[in-house]
Amino acid sequence: MRKVYLFLMVFISVGCWSQNKQILYNFTAVPQSLMTNPGADVSYKFYFGVPLLSGISVNAGTTSFSAYDLFADNGVDFNTKLRDVVYNSSRNDKVAINEQIELFSGGFKLGDWMENKGYISFGMYQEFDFMMFMPKDIALLALDGNRGYLGKSFNLGDLSLRAEMLSVLHVGFHKNVTDRLVLGGRAKLYSSSFNATSTKNSGYIYTIPAQNTVYEQVIYSDLQLNTSGISEYIAEDYEGDAAGDIRKKALFGADLGLGFDLGLTYYPKKNIQFTASILDVGFVKHSKDVETFTYKGYYKYEGINPSFNSTNSPNDVYQEFKEAIPRDTIYSAYKTWRPIKFNSSYQYSFNDSRGGVDCSCTVSESEYKNAVGGQLFVMTTPRAPMMALTGYYRRNLLDKLQMKATYTVDSYSYKNIGLGLSSTLGKFNVYLMADNLLEYRDLAKVNSLSFQFGFNFIFKDSDSPY
Repeated sequence: MRKVYLFLMVFISVGCWSQNKQILYNFTAVPQSLMTNPGADVSYKFYFGVPLLSGISVNAGTTSFSAYDLFADNGVDFNTKLRDVVYNSSRNDKVAINEQIELFSGGFKLGDWMENKGYISFGMYQEFDFMMFMPKDIALLALDGNRGYLGKSFNLGDLSLRAEMLSVLHVGFHKNVTDRLVLGGRAKLYSSSFNATSTKNSGYIYTIPAQNTVYEQVIYSDLQLNTSGISEYIAEDYEGDAAGDIRKKALFGADLGLGFDLGLTYYPKKNIQFTASILDVGFVKHSKDVETFTYKGYYKYEGINPSFNSTNSPNDVYQEFKEAIPRDTIYSAYKTWRPIKFNSSYQYSFNDSRGGVDCSCTVSESEYKNAVGGQLFVMTTPRAPMMALTGYYRRNLLDKLQMKATYTVDSYSYKNIGLGLSSTLGKFNVYLMADNLLEYRDLAKVNSLSFQFGFNFIFKDSDSPY
């Protein structure tokens, strides 16, 4: 029985969603801010990123434990530490990793500075996402067995899995519709190298004392795992370079999908700004190298010391179990929807760097040295939406140096302080952003970390303040 539970422990809920980029959002001194809001108020004549180095970001976080809790050299046995982590967690706790590399990017203005016909941006990036919700019931069974949990129903419906690596080719357009309103949109072509998805599962396991025997155990399972682009790499006879093959698939021969982003920037007053964006409204159709594994069925056992393996199995219990809950493999195409992200911010700017506040020129947040604001981030998941609330302060420190400081409250931390810097020397732009700075004193105890950096060449209008 423990081997069955161990399999279920491996069949954990993994999800794949991009992370909040609260420092980059609306930090328009950095061209990549267009990726968080296609309607951002940027004013470059044109720009292009250094290939493979224009945007590199990594985000990792846990909500219930840190590396120190598991690996501290404090004399406590690892199994004890693992049990403590499981006991102190809930089914909504998660572990997440997100990595993104911009392969190339660029943008240019249509028309000259007196005749604004809009702005085109384009590029391609590679992304990997991993998120694991804690399957607490299954973890308890794997660690302790069911002896101490008679009468408890362990829910298999907690299992919800999605992991993916994909590349995204995109092109965006935005335009100052009026002096106060900027609208933008972005079309995306998704290319998925591999995917693993398992949602809408159900089932339970429970053990109770029976009337005529010692135990009555019941397993009801309705589990399904969809995979694409994976089977050849896990085959026993595979001898290739998995990493290299996956990179090739990212550009050629992968599963394709379509999506879009929308965004806006609006100025109710000259120094008050409202922004909003909705990202990754789209899907991927998986039809290549597809395998779907199912474990569906109902099994009831009454007896003493049930054993669900092929050795020492009285009355062919193991064979009965396999027949009652068989593993089937299906080779049908399936579709996955991208997790939708929503951003919104409100900003108040002050201290006009040119010395006047009543100018009738086109509105632009860059006319002010200082700004304070708040941002809301929401992302869809198979469970409750993920949310984060950020307060920030932005300042033009020098003509060529901009700073943004943030304080974020989310499910990972209530003391997340971040800092972003962007500097442009001549035409060369460099930016660096990092989160959770207070935790850098001891990285082993940190619950979440993220950083982002990149290099661009920016060519400005003659009247641009950046």
